[in-house]
Amino acid sequence: MWDVQTGHQFGEPFVGHTETVSSVAFSPDGRHVVSGSADYTIRIWDIQTGQQVGKPLEGHTERVWSVAFSPDGRHVVSGSNDNTVRIWDVQTGQQFGEPLKGHTEGVLSVAYSLDGRHVVSGSVDNTVRIWDVQTGHQFREPFVGHTKGVCSVAFSPDGKHVVSGSTDTTIRIWDMQTCQQVGEPLEGHTHWVRSVAFSLDGRHVVSGSDDETIQIWDMQTCQQVGEPLEGHTDWVRSVAFSPDGRHVVSGSDDCTIRIWDIQTFQQFEEPQQLSNHTDAIRSVAFSPDGRHVVSGSDDCTLRIWDIQTFQQFEEPQKLSNHTDAIKSVAFSLDGRHVVSGSDDCTIRIWDMQTCQQVGKPLEGHTESVQSVAFSPNGRHVLSGSDDCTIRIWDMQTCQQVGKPLEGHTERVWSVAFSPDGRHVVSGSGDKTIRIWDMQTCKQVGKPLEGHTAWVRSVAFSPDGRHVVSGSGDRTIRIWDMQTCQQVGKPLEGHTSSVQSVAFSPDGRHVVSGSYDQTIRIWDMQTCQQVGEPLEGHTYWVQSVAFSPDGRHVVSGSWDKTVRIWNIDPSNPNLIPASISQYNKKNQSCSINPQGWLCTAEPEPKLILWIPSHLRGGFSDLRQAGTIPTDAENFAVKVDWSKFVCGENWTSVWNDNPEDEE
Repeated sequence: MWDVQTGHQFGEPFVGHTETVSSVAFSPDGRHVVSGSADYTIRIWDIQTGQQVGKPLEGHTERVWSVAFSPDGRHVVSGSNDNTVRIWDVQTGQQFGEPLKGHTEGVLSVAYSLDGRHVVSGSVDNTVRIWDVQTGHQFREPFVGHTKGVCSVAFSPDGKHVVSGSTDTTIRIWDMQTCQQVGEPLEGHTHWVRSVAFSLDGRHVVSGSDDETIQIWDMQTCQQVGEPLEGHTDWVRSVAFSPDGRHVVSGSDDCTIRIWDIQTFQQFEEPQQLSNHTDAIRSVAFSPDGRHVVSGSDDCTLRIWDIQTFQQFEEPQKLSNHTDAIKSVAFSLDGRHVVSGSDDCTIRIWDMQTCQQVGKPLEGHTESVQSVAFSPNGRHVLSGSDDCTIRIWDMQTCQQVGKPLEGHTERVWSVAFSPDGRHVVSGSGDKTIRIWDMQTCKQVGKPLEGHTAWVRSVAFSPDGRHVVSGSGDRTIRIWDMQTCQQVGKPLEGHTSSVQSVAFSPDGRHVVSGSYDQTIRIWDMQTCQQVGEPLEGHTYWVQSVAFSPDGRHVVSGSWDKTVRIWNIDPSNPNLIPASISQYNKKNQSCSINPQGWLCTAEPEPKLILWIPSHLRGGFSDLRQAGTIPTDAENFAVKVDWSKFVCGENWTSVWNDNPEDEE
C-alpha cells in the first residue's frame, strides 16, 4: 500500500501468495483489497491490520489474471487462464453459482458494471463478453473486432459503454445496447495496450501500453488528448483515474508507480569487483527490468551483472552447478528466475533472490542443450538440443510436459516462445525454421526454408507476426507468420556466420551478432543496416539482446567479455559538440595508423591523438560499458567538458596548478 501524498509505503507488504500477484483492487468502502495470483488463488486483505481475511478463494485451475469487487462490495469476480470467469461471495468465501464459461482461451481482464448486474470479460480469444450476474449466462453475442488478445476491459460509469485494450495495439469502445463497436478504433499506441479505464464522469479513457506511455482519450471526439505521458522506462501494466478525475496512477515493469496530473500532463516530483568469466561467453540476456544482465560461459558458470555499476551481482560459485559449458541463459518475464542450458545435457532453474538452484536439474535430453527460453507466463521452460528435439518443461513439477517435439533432422540451435505463449519457433542445423503449436505439440504447416546453412538463432517479433532468423550463410531473414513466407530479401552485411538475432522491444529493429566480431542493427521498415557496425569485440560474437527500453544492446563474445552498447542516436555524449563544430560537414571520424582521431578523406583533419592502449575502446563511442572493465578494447569513458580543438587548442592550458584543482 502506498500513500499518495507522501509517496511512502503504507504499512507492511501483504504476504501470503506463493506466486506472482497479477491483479489487485480496492473494495468500494476502501476497507479491503482483493488480489489474484499465479498461485491460482484469490485473497482478501484487511487494510487496517494488513492481514488476510479468511482462507484463500480456491477453484481456478490456472493462473488468476484479473479480480474486481462488485459495487456493493459483497462479491468478487475473477478471470483466469483456465478460460473461466468466477464470482465469489466475500462473506462465505464460497463460489457464487457455476463458473461462467464461453471463452475459448485465458481470461485476462474482468470488471463489474456500476449497477452490479453485469460483468465484462476480455480474453486471449480476441473477444469481449458480457455476463448476467443473476443468471450466469452470457448477455447477447460476444463483441468481435480485435485481431489479437484483449488485455483489459472496463464499463463506463453509466453502463452504456465498454472499453477494451488489446495486443493489437488498439482501444475500442462498444455500445451495450447494439453490441457494436462505436466509431473507429482509438489508435496511437505502438505496442500492446495492457490496461484501460474510464474517468468517473465517463468523459475520458486512460490507456497504458508496452510502448511505455500512458495516453488520455476524449470519449466525444475519440481523439487523443494532449501528448502521451512519458516517463516509464518499461511496459505500463496498469492505469487508473483518481476519484476526482484530476490524476492518473500508473504501474510499470520499470518497478515504479507514477502519479500524473491530467491538467498539466506532468508527473509528480519524484562492492568490490569479483572474478570474471575465464572462458568464452555463450549467452547473455537482460532482466525484464533492465537492471541486470545474466551471462553463461564455457567456464560452466552463470554470472549476474549490475548494469549501473558493471559489477558482479553475486558470487559465481553459487551459480556453477553445471559440469560443462553453459550454452544458453534466459530470464523469466517477472525477473525472478533464470534458466540455463548446458553441454552437460541438463537445464537448471535459478532463483534471482537467493542465487540458488531451484529443485533438481531438468533431465531428458541426450545431448548438449543449445537453447532455452521461458514461456511468457513463466510456467514452462523450452529447450532445444543437439539430440534434434525440442522439449517443454513444467516449472512447478520440474517434469517434461508430453513428448519431445520431433521433426528436425539435425541439432536444434535455437528456440523461442511467441509473445502469447501459443507457439514455439525453432532453428536447426537442417537449415530450416519450424513453428510448433503448444496445445497440440504438433508442427504448424511446412518448415520455413531459404537459408543455405545452419540456422543458428530465431526470435519472434513483439507482436508475434514475424520471426527473424540468423544463419551460417551470413544472412538474416524475416518471415511472415501468417503466410509462412520470407518477407523481402535477406539482410546482408555480415562477413561470417550470424550467431544471434533479436528484435527490439518496439519491433522496429533487429540486432545481430556474428563470427565477424561485429554487432549490426537493422531497420525493419527498410530492411537496411542502421549506421556502422558496432565494433570492439576481439573474437566471435556469440549472443546479443536488446535492453527492455530499446536504448542499449548487450553482447557476449568468445573474447570472454560482455559489452553494453548505446544505440540511442539522440544521446548527446556520443559525439562532443566541439568535434561537431570543428567537423562542419559531419564526416565520419576514424583513428589513423599513427593513433590520431581524424576526419575522413580526402583532406583529413587531425583532432586528437589516442594512446595505443585506449584506441580499441575509443574507436566506437557507442560502446557504453565492458565487463570486465579492464578487458582488451574496453569502453573508454571521456570527459569532453574541457575539450577544445582547432586553432584555439592552447586555451585549455593553465600554468597555475591551484586553478586546475
